[in-house]
Amino acid sequence: MALPAPILLKRIPADPAQRRLCRWADYTATGGYEGLQKACTMPPGEVIKLVVDAGLRGRGGAGFPCGTKWTFLPKDVHPRYLAVNFDESEPGTFKDRYLVEHDPHALLEGIAIAAYANRITTSYIYIRGEYHRQAGILEEAVAEAYAHGIFGRKYPGTDIVHNCYVHRGAGAYICGEETGLLESLEGKRGWPRNKPPFPAVAGAFAKPTIINNVETLACLPHIVLQGAAWFKSMGTPSSAGPKLFGLSGHVNQPGVYEEALGVKMSTLIEKYAGGVKGGKYKAAIPGGVSMGVLGTDQYHAELDFDIGKKYNVLGLGTAGVIVMNDQTDLVLVLRNIVRFFAHESCGQCTPCREGTAWMHKMLNRIVDGFGRPRDFDLLMEIALSMGAMPGTTICGLADGANWAVRTFLQKFPEEFKARLKCGQVRGVELTATA
Repeated sequence: MALPAPILLKRIPADPAQRRLCRWADYTATGGYEGLQKACTMPPGEVIKLVVDAGLRGRGGAGFPCGTKWTFLPKDVHPRYLAVNFDESEPGTFKDRYLVEHDPHALLEGIAIAAYANRITTSYIYIRGEYHRQAGILEEAVAEAYAHGIFGRKYPGTDIVHNCYVHRGAGAYICGEETGLLESLEGKRGWPRNKPPFPAVAGAFAKPTIINNVETLACLPHIVLQGAAWFKSMGTPSSAGPKLFGLSGHVNQPGVYEEALGVKMSTLIEKYAGGVKGGKYKAAIPGGVSMGVLGTDQYHAELDFDIGKKYNVLGLGTAGVIVMNDQTDLVLVLRNIVRFFAHESCGQCTPCREGTAWMHKMLNRIVDGFGRPRDFDLLMEIALSMGAMPGTTICGLADGANWAVRTFLQKFPEEFKARLKCGQVRGVELTATA
């Protein structure tokens, strides 16, 4: 059966030379805001049920069911807030930027639908500080939405006036974590919060708050218009719908490509990205560096929300696929990843603060040619200890560092052992290298 036409980027001309930013006239000329109009004729509870039935899972990294998250809001507690996570600071991720650059009203219509369904008074689009151009695009689109009555008015059957604002971050990776985002939104240092209470109960300004990703919200107009069954006709039983995949690294045509969840990584690379550049496939990061690495024998991995248990990675994450060819030095790659985590740790939790710093020092020593035979085991021990005790850290940054280190060492052990000096590592004899 042929797949339905892609939905999120259907308004973007296929020829890059003809692309231009979608504004109000462009968006409404191709059916824009019809989903919101239809949603406003439905009881809010019915809209929530439709999203639950569609099986829409969060496109920001965790893959948590969107509609289920909405049901966690306590009844009759107001005001309520929506925080849109547009921080997109996970290395290798750029699909939300692409979506907003070319179709900003798709996000705004999704925000309006979510606000109507959940009786939300205020929405904040939290955008990473480095996205200067994208912030300007959003500001212009929000102004257009206000001018046409999308925001700043009462929705049918309610006394709630919904307003939407663009809030710029200051360039910290930790603010991509939902509670760190809320702290930053409130004008505080972006430190993740202890949970419970969860944001749905006490989020922004201690009020009930929903946090959704840009791509997640952009799916809502199509679900409302086409129905849950249509959305579930794409993807897999546990991973419904289409997904934006960002391909970068050693590929001939890097970019953002839309396919149904469950597509094989090899299909994305060969059909859309023009194949591996500069050599043969060696490894790939499936969805941002915190997800770990796919090995040489996992080239045909199915990219869906079940990828973690099938291929020994943390998960699909943001679906920002970073491809590496057989000329890549994976020891240098891992050092760069761990350097990033050590730099971006907020320092609240000892396992994360100390673990990432020590792993970075050890990898520096190995790269400089002073690695010791026991460093392989020690790196693995530190990584596993960071993720082996749930609840020892407040957020998932330590887990991301843990999965990056453990999967590189597990799937490419000989490449790391070859960089160490003479000695015994788990009974394997190593030879000195220059």
